[in-house]
Parts: sequence; structure tokens; C-alpha cells
Amino acid sequence: MKLESYVVKDHKRMRRGYTTGSCAAGAAKGAAILALSGQAPAAVELDTPGGIPLVLEILSPRLEEGEACCAVQKDSGDDPDVTRGVLVWARVKPRPEPGIVIDGGEGVGRVTRPGLDQPVGAAAINRVPRRMIAQAVEEVCHRFGYRGGMEVTIAIPAGVELAARTFNPRLGIVGGISVLGTTGIVEPMSDQALVDTIQVEMNQLAATGNRKLILTPGNYGEEYLRQFLPRRKTPVVKCSNFLGEALDQAAQLGMTHLLFVAHIGKLVKVAAGVMNTHSRYGDGRMEILTAHAALAGAPRPLLEEIFHGVTTDQVLDLLDEAGLTQAVMASVLERVEFHLKARLGPSVKTAAVTFRGEGRFLGQSAGAAQLLMEMEEEENGR
Repeated sequence: MKLESYVVKDHKRMRRGYTTGSCAAGAAKGAAILALSGQAPAAVELDTPGGIPLVLEILSPRLEEGEACCAVQKDSGDDPDVTRGVLVWARVKPRPEPGIVIDGGEGVGRVTRPGLDQPVGAAAINRVPRRMIAQAVEEVCHRFGYRGGMEVTIAIPAGVELAARTFNPRLGIVGGISVLGTTGIVEPMSDQALVDTIQVEMNQLAATGNRKLILTPGNYGEEYLRQFLPRRKTPVVKCSNFLGEALDQAAQLGMTHLLFVAHIGKLVKVAAGVMNTHSRYGDGRMEILTAHAALAGAPRPLLEEIFHGVTTDQVLDLLDEAGLTQAVMASVLERVEFHLKARLGPSVKTAAVTFRGEGRFLGQSAGAAQLLMEMEEEENGR
């Protein structure tokens, strides 16, 4: 059913949608009800991690030889999305052993390379959707007093063709698309609205006399800063993928010091001068890391492994084994600082800090120590 939840972006009223993960959980809930009661519901209610409740219409229910099957249609709201309108199917089969076993069927990709959300060989159904599916089915089992287990298979037949329009083939996910979503809700994207929000926040900081700033793409960077600079007073602005626009605004506002802190997966793109780090504008992470590994003296077999890598954390493991992580990161960070300075101009002192998975420090550019000292001096002087 159409989600009547809205957000205003760019002065436009835009409708939210729901994720493939929510569709899968709703379909699994409907199929579980059918399997245990013999009656298919017209719709199911679903609580999402994002706090927005959903009512999902159950389509094409079937009950055959103890297996129940039904579908939920994807509603992307006003967000441009390749999965708009696809049917997400769930097949549920009771089993004597306790527990909910979740797998993927037709059109759901399968992981073939390490370093992703799911292990090699698993269906590309990410952690949050898996939890949503399990909770939805467990709720039905509890309602009907059923103490056995359930086998749940999620299928998206259209996903076989749609996969070519996603990053899945590059990531080593074959045979279909991924079942995704961290909140269960699709927020309609409006780039200009996000840029405006970032600029407004920076304007407010400048208006209160702040001339020193930390930029980070998002929540990971913000969480890392709590460990890296636990006593900092310098304000932090989350710039999302819009680093270039944030740097331009910082220069225009007369900022004097700017520290950029990011996970290596985002930061490495800046080493090539990429100022919008969203994947739709390109990737290049493996190519960039390959180039810097070559500069650090990595042998050709290692360069080929890096070039065909899936994630930056996976590449870091390779560099760790070769003893080249420090040299490669120094090279990458030198170029990041170069591009930051080029965009900001000579009046803004700038540097960069990067970290890897689990919030572990990875490196900082040459100017970072001095920049941090000057930021700290001002804070202590206040």
C-alpha cells in the first residue's frame, strides 16, 4: 500500500517509500500467517527500525504442500530507484527444528567475494533486513503458538535483469540484486536540499565567530572523532558526499583551519580530486589504491590483487600482510591534502585524518599535527 509519509526538500513535498528489506519482511510475515492459519491476510502491519509503521498489501498468496508464498510490491515514494514497483516474494516452510533460516531465491544476489555485509556464499540479504524478516516471522509464530522453526526464502524475479543497473556485479554479488535498508524507509533524495542544509549549518557557525571547523562525511566519522579527539570543542559538520561544496563554503566564510576526517573508503576518492564521493559519480577506489601501492613499491601480483579488490578494508588487509600500509597511506594522504588545499586556497590551513573499519586510526596528512595543535591552542585560550 502507498506510504503516506512526506518530507519537504527543496521546497517540495516529497513522499517517502519503503525498502526491499521492508518488502521482504512484510511478505515473510504474510506467508507465515498463511502457512500457520491457512488464510492469507489482505495486508500486514510492520514496524520499521526507522520508527515509521507500515501497512503492506499482500499479493498473490499461494499455499501448496505446506509451503506458503506471497509478495509485496516495492514503493519507492518520490525517490528515483531501479527497484521501483518490483515484487518481492517470500516462501515460508515450517520445519521441526527451532529457529528462522533465511535464504535468497531467484533474483536475489549471492556474495562471491569477501569484505561485504554477508559472508561468501550467502544470499545478499543484509543484516538489518534479515533481522526484520526474523522478527516478523517470530511474531507470527508466537501469535499462533507455533514452536517449530521456519525456512524463509526471499525472491525478486525482476532482480536478475535489474542487477546490471546496480553496483552488484562490480562488488562480486552475482545473480541478482541485494535486499537492503537500515531504517526500512526510503527517504527521497534531493541533492540541493542536502547542500543547503550543510551551508546553513556552516553559516550559523561563522555567524557565532567560529573560524575553525572539522568536516566529516557522516555518522562513522562523527563516532570516530569521539575517540580521536574526545575533548575537542571545534565544531563538526557532516558534509555527506558534498565535500566540494562544503570546502567552497568554508573558504567563502573565511574559515582559517579545516580538518577533514573520513573513513578510508570515502577519503581515498579525494586523493584523485573527487569532490563528490557518491558512487553514482564514479568509484575509482581500487584504481587509486593500486596507483599509490605502485608508488610505494608493491610487486605486480599484489597490485593485481588490489586492482580487483572489493572493499578498501579488504585491500588494507593485503597491504598489512605486505608491510606497505603506512607507506601507501602516507602517499594517499599527501594527495588528499594537496587537493584540499587546491580547493580551499592559501588562506585556509587544512589537513586530513583517516581511519579504517571498527574506528581504528589509519593515518594523517603531514599538516595534521600542526593543525590540531593550533585548534587546541585556541580552544584552551577560550
